[in-house]
Amino acid sequence: MTTLLNQYKTVKPEDVKTWFKAAKTSDFPVDGGACVLYNDLQVAVYNFNRRREWYASQNLCPHKKQMILSRGMIGSTGDEPKVACPFHKKTFSLKSGKNLNGDECDLATYPVKIENGYVYIGFAE
Repeated sequence: MTTLLNQYKTVKPEDVKTWFKAAKTSDFPVDGGACVLYNDLQVAVYNFNRRREWYASQNLCPHKKQMILSRGMIGSTGDEPKVACPFHKKTFSLKSGKNLNGDECDLATYPVKIENGYVYIGFAE
């Protein structure tokens, strides 16, 4: 599974070379997440409606190596949006991917933009 985890790399907005048209905004649950496939990567996309923000991260939980983060619970700690793994309750920043429980395993995150009712995810390739 280590090689699977290594496929995920955080993309900064300035490094985006490809905007992938993931789906219609209406295809995502309000204040929840869904998984989309980009090449061989499972990407979790979150419609954080309460904050009027969208986020994307790897769908693979780095703690137990399960494809489940799109089903995680989203919320905030102060101004930090976060997702909690539905099985292990580890929490991760949706902005930076940092593990908020202090463990070493962080998430890869991706820029998201909304245009004409569609969700686009930014990749560096």
